[in-house]
Amino acid sequence: MAMRDPALTAVDKAAAVPVRGSWWARALFAALSPAGSRGRLTILIFHRVHAAPDELFPNQIHAATFRERMLWVRSWFNVMPLEQAVQALERGVLPARALAITFDDGYADNATVAVPILRELGLPATYFIATSFLDGGRMWNDTVIECLRRAASGELDLSQAGLGKHILNSAEERRAAIGTVIARLKYLAPQERQARVDSIAALSALALPNDLMMTREQLRSVAAAGMGVGGHTASHPILASLDETAAKREIAEGRESLEGIVRQAVKLFAYPNGKPDVDYTARHVQMAKALGFSAAVSTASGAARAGDSPFELPRFTPWDRTAARWSGRLARNLFTRVKTASA
Repeated sequence: MAMRDPALTAVDKAAAVPVRGSWWARALFAALSPAGSRGRLTILIFHRVHAAPDELFPNQIHAATFRERMLWVRSWFNVMPLEQAVQALERGVLPARALAITFDDGYADNATVAVPILRELGLPATYFIATSFLDGGRMWNDTVIECLRRAASGELDLSQAGLGKHILNSAEERRAAIGTVIARLKYLAPQERQARVDSIAALSALALPNDLMMTREQLRSVAAAGMGVGGHTASHPILASLDETAAKREIAEGRESLEGIVRQAVKLFAYPNGKPDVDYTARHVQMAKALGFSAAVSTASGAARAGDSPFELPRFTPWDRTAARWSGRLARNLFTRVKTASA
């Protein structure tokens, strides 16, 4: 009979099944993501981590599913702080199975739910923060979501906002309406988009939450917990929709505000929304370089290799529910050709 390892911590004991049963996944990822100059860096991206399942979006990550996936990640990969991983990638000295964890936007549940789980499991992460929403702000898409979540059943008429009428008699219909409205608004000019979002809120006449995003104190607690903090602009615009002066101001002011809050240099940047040649272009890559960032991340799929630009590092998150499917999608991601902004 196998003897219990007395060195296992309580966390290790809770993770014993996935850790001991993951030799095949570690072997697979070691072969696909070897050490040294042939190494590949997988970067995961998350946004919200709900405390409990969201009834409207039951497939979104919540505390239990996040902890489960972080146990998988800890079992299969060598998890590194992103800044350290980027430096190792550039020097060609990545360990095998290298992976970094990131979060975008600055949701409060990142501090209250995700950080305690990461600290429990001994995992580092980097948080990219859009600073204008700290201390009670709300991102425009969350205004749409919360308005349609809370609206009475029946028909919601958003014609005055130029967004048509929507039936909200079921969770499926609410999700469909949210997807439709967000898609119509996403690439409007920032001022026009905000005006329409304000119109939705006025038409809905509902009390909306003002605690979805971190406070400054919560952000300081994230940094104090040893997590990385990166820039994500001030107000999370689609950079490609702005003129050069406005785009540069968004990037610079976001970093300046962050450095004032956490009292440390902010060296990493994440392009809002992050699709190359759609949400940002080569000129924004040059801006990030000129403003003194050491690296930047997109939302293009794939894994970075030695020689890739550190200013367009790809990120990816599989959404499958089982360990086999999750690991399979991560393995396929290592073969994905990374898209970058056209020169």
